Amino acid sequence: MTGRGYQPGQRIRIRGEERHGHHRVPRYSRGATGHVVAVHGPGPLPDDVVAQRPEPRVQPIYTVRVPAHTLFGAGDHVVHLDLWEDYLEAAPDQGGEGA
Repeated sequence: MTGRGYQPGQRIRIRGEERHGHHRVPRYSRGATGHVVAVHGPGPLPDDVVAQRPEPRVQPIYTVRVPAHTLFGAGDHVVHLDLWEDYLEAAPDQGGEGA
């Protein structure tokens, strides 16, 4: 496991770089910020499983809440995404955001 250890309530950013091959990051969510609402796992990283690595990396899986308007330009609801730790990075705390 990578050991970043995000916690519920922590503000995170979904990594925005283009990933080649199989992964579990919806294109519309790349670069978005949100908050961790639950920690699951650990589970094998899908990128490694599909690449048939003999020992896939095992990482926590996080449920991340993102305001829909930040993804789609409109909407007063939220979107929940289940993402492996490798797809996330810490984001600076910014008060007042409704995520």
